Amino acid sequence: MLKTIYESFDEAVKDVQDGAVIMVGGFGLVGIPENLILALEKSGVKDLTVISNNCGVDDWGLGRLLKNKQIKKMVGSYVGENKEFERQVLAGELEVELTPQGTLAEKIRAGGAGIPAFFTPAGVGTPVAEGKEVRSFNGKEYVLEEALTADFSFVRALQGDKAGNLVYNKTARNFNPMIAAAGRVTVAEVEEIKEIGDIDPDAVHTPGIYVQGLIKGQQEKRIERVTTR
Repeated sequence: MLKTIYESFDEAVKDVQDGAVIMVGGFGLVGIPENLILALEKSGVKDLTVISNNCGVDDWGLGRLLKNKQIKKMVGSYVGENKEFERQVLAGELEVELTPQGTLAEKIRAGGAGIPAFFTPAGVGTPVAEGKEVRSFNGKEYVLEEALTADFSFVRALQGDKAGNLVYNKTARNFNPMIAAAGRVTVAEVEEIKEIGDIDPDAVHTPGIYVQGLIKGQQEKRIERVTTR
């Protein structure tokens, strides 16, 4: 089945409304759909709940939406590279739900798999477990975590074919596959759009059934810190 191939990034995000829940792939600045994020910034959509590993840096990635006051709530596992994030939290301007990184990944994976909740030992006896069911299995305590889904998922891949099958590049694979599966509508920003059959089926990381649209984009691929010897 052929998927929608968007001609512009504005068109690719036009259905995102105020108050939407969105998931965004990537880890730090690696593997983020940077042009789709810029289009969301340009759209001015606000009161977003954003589910992503972190919120980028002050001037790139999801940090652009944060600085533009478009994010109402952030669900993630790491906040350390963004001073504006810290300022908004301390000022009471931003709701934050911090989750252990492995638990966050599993909550998203479960959402994509149609599993509503699961038990994990991570967070037992800490504030993470407050208000949640804790149950003992074989003498060890586990906390019940609910799955996450989103209205829209935005991911980035190296290649995508016209049927929506995606291939990620090395570490850019990070959160992208599970986020692609957990969105009701998933849009992939890719570096190459291939014809159906051009991607080896064994190389596909995200099957096209999870993807509703694609757009080709040239990324800057910034990094957080340059380290030299």
